Amino acid sequence: MEILKHTAGTKEEQYEQLLPQIFSIIEDEASPIANMANVVAALKQTFSFYSWVGFYLYDKIANELVLGPFQGKIACTRIAVGKGVCGSSYQKKETVIVPDVNNFPGHIFCDGSSKSEIVVPIFHKDEIIGVLDVDSYDFDSFNDTDKKYLELLLHHITPKIILT
Repeated sequence: MEILKHTAGTKEEQYEQLLPQIFSIIEDEASPIANMANVVAALKQTFSFYSWVGFYLYDKIANELVLGPFQGKIACTRIAVGKGVCGSSYQKKETVIVPDVNNFPGHIFCDGSSKSEIVVPIFHKDEIIGVLDVDSYDFDSFNDTDKKYLELLLHHITPKIILT
């Protein structure tokens, strides 16, 4: 098993060092749950400003997002499509960056200390299957660098996190 190496430098440099390590860690693992768990652990371990990071996966029967592997405080278990940042990202099929969650209409406060958030949709064969949610206790923590690298990460790892 590959051990995560310390990453340093700018946010972009940290992502550039981290992504190949994540790809290596999950490369030979067949379990989607184990892969998602290691991805969120690696992200949380690398970026000290992440207060919470995790997956929400779409449940077709219930028509809502259901909590998957995560790192951080206890989280909301189910989120309706179109509700909060996660449900909005899922419904719009696009990454949503929120510099101040207090200014996001309908924000769901699973952790009242959260100040900013980014949610990135997960696509498989042109179908949205869930989202990656990242929170911070600081305002304005996320930007286009996070969007670029988190979208790239999900594009490359999606085949390794598909639940069958």
